[in-house]
Amino acid sequence: MTARPTLRLAQGAPAARILGFGSHQPDRIVTNDDLSQVMDTNDQWIRDRVGIIERRFGEKDDVLVDYAVAAGANALADAGVDASEVDTVIVPNCTMPSQIPNAAGQIAARIGAPSPGAFDLNAACAGFCYGLGVASDLVRAGSAKKVLVIGAEKLTDVVDPTDRANAIIFADGAGAAVVGGSDEPGIGPVVWGSAGDLVDLIYMRDNQWIYQEGQSVFRWATTQIAPIALRALEAAGLQPSDVDVLAPHQANLRIVESIAKKLRAKGAREDMVVADDIKYSGNTSSASIPMALDHMRKAGTAKSGDVVLAVGFGAGLSYAAQAFVLP
Repeated sequence: MTARPTLRLAQGAPAARILGFGSHQPDRIVTNDDLSQVMDTNDQWIRDRVGIIERRFGEKDDVLVDYAVAAGANALADAGVDASEVDTVIVPNCTMPSQIPNAAGQIAARIGAPSPGAFDLNAACAGFCYGLGVASDLVRAGSAKKVLVIGAEKLTDVVDPTDRANAIIFADGAGAAVVGGSDEPGIGPVVWGSAGDLVDLIYMRDNQWIYQEGQSVFRWATTQIAPIALRALEAAGLQPSDVDVLAPHQANLRIVESIAKKLRAKGAREDMVVADDIKYSGNTSSASIPMALDHMRKAGTAKSGDVVLAVGFGAGLSYAAQAFVLP
């Protein structure tokens, strides 16, 4: 009898790490006072409920792919990686206007990555953490050597501009990270999951506008997300006191502050830096975590070598968290 052939597996890197970050936002700044001209709202009402002071809106002819290309190029420059080295492009998003073709293949061609694996990933506001988890595992499994993860959204295309429950929150932009191999772990295990029984809390209506049960989502996020973040630390062998930077999805400043408070009650340091990019960027869904970290690095509030705890959460309801080291 002829022996069965034995399959050979790729040899991956011992570990993975983030090599660089980049981001991009459209130029148009929209203040709370601007929004009060088109809906029944005001600056103080918005600040009190979601913590947003201003946000960026794209122009009508802007497309999600444009933002992603710019953010991806900035991340590659920050990492010192040439586009020709990228063998996989992952684009978390939930606002691509068409399912076919995907965003990732178009972005890869425009940044000059030669024939990489390219796919979109839709876990809504948890998308970047999902994408980072996949990228890390691809590198460690030997399926990829350099992965570009770009969270990109043009949420103004899917939000009713007169709906004060949503139009005050969502905005446009992209954030990216380059992931590569490492001898020492730079990205911890992803802890992810979903609550599909709560799918009707955030969804796209038939008229293509986003709908959400704001108070229900708020209660879910302020009770369920901190324990998930703690599980990610445990999976990485870390304690809350090891965290230098907390980077939750920028959904609502009150949610961000609630998560930070719960982590400090479990031992996180008082000097732990907490991302609050929502104040000036709004909620950019899958772009919010990498964009916030890129802004924090540029501002000097987060630095190379810092231990970051990231946690994304949103429609699905989906969630994901991991610890990693800033490049």
